[in-house]
Amino acid sequence: MNTTDLAAAVRPLLPAHLARQRWYGAKHREAVELEILAVEELSAPFPAMVRMVVQASAGREPDGTPHVGAAERYQLILGVRPIDQAATVGEVATVGAVESDDGALFVYDGLVDAELGMALLHHVAPKHEASGVRPIVAEQSNTSLVYDERMIMKVFRRLSGANPEIEVTLALADQGFEHIAEPLAVWRTSGDDLAVLQRFLPGGVEGWALALTSMRDLLDEGVDPAAAGGDLGPESERLGVMTAELHLALADAFGTTSGDPGAWADATAARVASVQHPELDRDAIEATLGRIRSLSDAGASIRIHGDYHLGQVMRTDEGWFVLDFEGEPARPVEERRLPSSPLRDVAGMLRSFAYAAAVAVREQGPRATDEPAESWEQHNRDSFLTAYLARLDGSPLLPADLASTRMLLDAFELDKAIYEVAYEQAHRPDWVQIPLDAVRRLLK
Repeated sequence: MNTTDLAAAVRPLLPAHLARQRWYGAKHREAVELEILAVEELSAPFPAMVRMVVQASAGREPDGTPHVGAAERYQLILGVRPIDQAATVGEVATVGAVESDDGALFVYDGLVDAELGMALLHHVAPKHEASGVRPIVAEQSNTSLVYDERMIMKVFRRLSGANPEIEVTLALADQGFEHIAEPLAVWRTSGDDLAVLQRFLPGGVEGWALALTSMRDLLDEGVDPAAAGGDLGPESERLGVMTAELHLALADAFGTTSGDPGAWADATAARVASVQHPELDRDAIEATLGRIRSLSDAGASIRIHGDYHLGQVMRTDEGWFVLDFEGEPARPVEERRLPSSPLRDVAGMLRSFAYAAAVAVREQGPRATDEPAESWEQHNRDSFLTAYLARLDGSPLLPADLASTRMLLDAFELDKAIYEVAYEQAHRPDWVQIPLDAVRRLLK
C-alpha cells in the first residue's frame, strides 16, 4: 500500500473525524491547522493497519481569541479495507471512503476491529498470546483494548514524548508497590511512548461507582451513613492507607525536596486570576494564601499522581489499585511532572467525595435533601483522611504539626474547587454551585 497516497486521500476527512473523538483536545477550536507528520503501515494485506501521527496547530477559541499553547500531536491507528468489505463501525469510528491505486477503500478507527486489535498485540508484544479482544468504550483521553480478560493495552492518543503513565508505573513497580497493574510491554518509537500493555484487573469496580452506590443506599434507607447497608467508610479507610503508601513509594522512586508554600500559593493566585465568577471572594482567598505563604514547615515536595479522584482508583478482591498516572490531560506534560505536596492528591480525593454526594442528590431529584449527603461526605472524608494521616504519622512528607497540615490541605482543596468553578462554568453551568459551596466552606 502506498501510505503517502493514502495520507493525501485521508487528509480532507480528518477534521470531521477528529471532531467526533472525545480524546481530541482541539475539537472546540476554529481554524485549526492539521498536518500529517508520519504514516506507518503496521500490518498488511487487507484489512491493513496504519499508524498516523497528526498535528493540530493554533486555531481560535469559541470566543474568537487565538488559542495559546503548543501544537498538539495525536496518534491514529487506522483500519483500511476494500470498500466492498467495509466494516460496520458506527459514525464515530468512521473516517470515510477514499480512492487509491488499490481501488476504493474504507478507512476507519482500527481499534474497534477485533482482527486488527489482535494484530496490534502481536506488533506491540509478540511474546504475549491472546485468543480474544474487546475495546473499552468509556475512556476519554486514550483507547484501551482488553485481551482475554487478562491483559489491557492502553493506546495513547495524544503524544508527548515519554508518557508519565509509563514513567511512573515502571518506577512504582521497581519499588515493589503492589497497588498498580504492572506493565508487561511498552511500545515506543522516535522518542514517543505509544502504548502500554498491563495486567488486567478482572472484577474491579471504580471508586466512583462504589461511592455512588453507597450514596444511593443511604438516601434510600435514610439512616446514619455508618449504619447504611452500603457504608463506604471501611473502604475509604483502606483507600487512605493505600494512598499514603503510594506517596511513600513515589518519594522513594523519585526523591523529595522541601515544600514550597509560596510557589503553591502563587499558582492558586494565578488560577483565581483566570477564573471569572462574581461569587468568588477574592479578598478572602488572598488572605488565605497569605497564611499559606507564611508557613515555616510545609513538608516535602514529591512526584504525585496529579489527577487523583475516585475515578482513578479501582477496588478488586486484592484491594485498591491506582489507575492512570498521566496527570491532568489539559496541562503540558512538563507541568504534570513537577513535584508538589502529597496533600494535593489528598485534596483531589476529598473533592471527589463531595462530588459523589452532590451527584447522588441530583439523581434523586426534588425529594432528596442535602443533609444526608453532607453526613455521607463527612463520614468518608474522616475515614479516608484519618487513615492517611495515621499511616504517615511522623513522616517528613507532611508538616510536623497537624495545624499546618490542615491549613495546607484546605489550601489545596480551595485550589481544586476554584479549578472546578472554571470547569463547570465552561461545561456544566448548572453544576457550578457545587464547587462554589466548597469555596465558601473552605474560606470559613
